[in-house]
Amino acid sequence: MPSVTTVRTEDYHAAGEPFRIVDTRAGGVAPVPGDTVAERCATAIGPGGSGTAPRRGALDDVRRLLVQEPRGHAGMYGGFVVPPDDDGAHFGVLFWHKDGYSTACGHGTMALGAWAVDTGRVAAPDDGEVQVRIDVPSGRVCATVHRAAGRTTGVTFRNVPARTSARKVPVATTLGMAEVDIAHAGACYASVAARDLGLEVTPAELPSLVRAGQEIRSALATHPGTWHPGGPLLSGVYGVILYEELPDTPFGPHQRNVTVFADGQIDRSPCGSGTSTRLALLAEDGRLGEGEDLLHESVVGTVFTGHVAARVADGLVTEVTGTAYRTGEHLFTVDPYDPLGTGFLL
Repeated sequence: MPSVTTVRTEDYHAAGEPFRIVDTRAGGVAPVPGDTVAERCATAIGPGGSGTAPRRGALDDVRRLLVQEPRGHAGMYGGFVVPPDDDGAHFGVLFWHKDGYSTACGHGTMALGAWAVDTGRVAAPDDGEVQVRIDVPSGRVCATVHRAAGRTTGVTFRNVPARTSARKVPVATTLGMAEVDIAHAGACYASVAARDLGLEVTPAELPSLVRAGQEIRSALATHPGTWHPGGPLLSGVYGVILYEELPDTPFGPHQRNVTVFADGQIDRSPCGSGTSTRLALLAEDGRLGEGEDLLHESVVGTVFTGHVAARVADGLVTEVTGTAYRTGEHLFTVDPYDPLGTGFLL
């Protein structure tokens, strides 16, 4: 049984992808040891564990409780709000999903920006915008919350620099050969054109898309392009983006994608940090010019827009804009006699 008996959460979605927020100051969760968010993430994963195979512990029991049925589901996503690295950020966050922890999450950053304003943690004008600075395991990111007539109308996620690391890597799958591009933007993503595998990005083809994503992730496990100089925490393929081309808009490229991340989880949104890697790849190919935007659709038809904001020594600074909405507030309880404990996944 988990060591906690109650956990309070506030839930949001960004472009359809859920984000369950636990403020460790008030959510019934003990403080997470560590001097930085990256150290706290390593604490959550546990000695000898990995992002998708964490060690069991008190904090991870809370993650399991909130992501697994009957309180969650296999598509759930969320984060533990923790102290920032220093006074330059408003707070930090440890991102989690059904399999463990991630180093970056664009849709979660959007949701956290909206939450920070909704709860009054960060003061915001009725009309205008405010920046919410957040420390995540991959660095410091920013959510610019746009406001009009007293409500949040959108959130722009400014990511850590994005860079490409390998192009046209041949990967064999059960659906055929694919050429894969690898890029980093807080986490490592592999991109492949769905049509190369005879697929379209539609809900009807999700089983095949997920299988292809899992096979590609496994095949790239030891590829040098997946290594990040920041160390093992930031290395290894986190997500596989299967995309298809749509007619360009007057403002730039238009694509639809499904991102298969961790161990076969599907992003319902267009994937915020994954969009950053798509921007880096399109810019390198000369398909995304200065002042142009990528219109990025998800498998459920929701949309992010993204552009390159600046070029820096470490790569490209990208900005991705979407929407985030509150869906509920929960006080989850654990009955000590409940034989299911933290729950199960199907």
